[in-house]
Amino acid sequence: MLHRLSLRVLPSLTLAVTEDAVRKQKRIVMFVPGIVAFVLYRAAKYVVSLAEPITLLVLSALIAAMTAACAYRVGRRLPFGQILGADGISRVLWILGWVGLVYGIQLSLLVLALLWLVGYDFNQHPDGPAMMAIIISCTAVARDAFEIGYVRFLQAAGRPFATFPDGTALRALLGESKPVVIRWVFAGLAICGGIAAIMIYLTPSRGQIFVQLFMVTLGAGAMTLFAYFDGRQRNEGWFPGVMSASWAELMKFLWWPGFAFGATYYLVVLGALLFPLQQANPTANVLVASAGGVGALMALYGYYLGYRRNVEDRVRHDVPVSLLRCPFVVGILSRSGIGTVSGDAPSTQPTLKNSGQEV
Repeated sequence: MLHRLSLRVLPSLTLAVTEDAVRKQKRIVMFVPGIVAFVLYRAAKYVVSLAEPITLLVLSALIAAMTAACAYRVGRRLPFGQILGADGISRVLWILGWVGLVYGIQLSLLVLALLWLVGYDFNQHPDGPAMMAIIISCTAVARDAFEIGYVRFLQAAGRPFATFPDGTALRALLGESKPVVIRWVFAGLAICGGIAAIMIYLTPSRGQIFVQLFMVTLGAGAMTLFAYFDGRQRNEGWFPGVMSASWAELMKFLWWPGFAFGATYYLVVLGALLFPLQQANPTANVLVASAGGVGALMALYGYYLGYRRNVEDRVRHDVPVSLLRCPFVVGILSRSGIGTVSGDAPSTQPTLKNSGQEV
């Protein structure tokens, strides 16, 4: 779900995909696949048993991959036959495999886990949860694939972006093996894993998962916030950045993406344990490992997002916007690696004090 975080935290991407015209088209792009997914779900019921979690997830993944391809084409504004030559096979496979298949499975597990928490168990009532898992994941995939396609359309038209939401910049950051990144990953692992371990001994077994979900959400959200400001401040550390930010900015980021995605990832893991893995009563070690993994991932993503926000800010401050509109200057910046990743050019969008989100 890193692409979703990038699209809503990094200002250049957020501004691009929240323009009024884009929002109107996006509503249609989300509505139509939802109807198609419902029809496919009704037809699939007569062919396969959707009471089996694996079958449901496979069907959801296939529908999501098809949806991702179609929504990306709409946002990209190119025929299918030209997309491969224009964007390359690696990006097309990423759209189909990661934004489609993997993201679709994650969202389906999230829906099943949420319904289980409120007493609507897929194992007891498969039809309703199965339908919602397919339709909700399909519409979310359509939204994100369309936005990514539109960003790529703007990029191909000459509008530069410091970060393309495909994880290339994250892989480059991990390739550098920076000690600060390793520290945040281990901090998230230790803190959230420790919280989960403590909750096992303080809460009765019946309510452990609910209490752990709440506590891990708080821990992972806080780790995301601190890691984000550490990445954004770079040499100054996270504490000065947190102290200089307004309470509104802190609470907004803490709520989204901190708490929201901390809970999301924990619920995805919980859904995987409950349904495809059939772990109705996960052991203490499994719960601790799950919580630690969520904390480590959120700390990593938080630092990465702050680091990329710092790149955008430095490019805007160092180079006049008028020059950034010149293709010749953009080419020089791309070759020199200033504010770019894998040839992506720097952003010309104005700075946002607060990063926002929009459904």
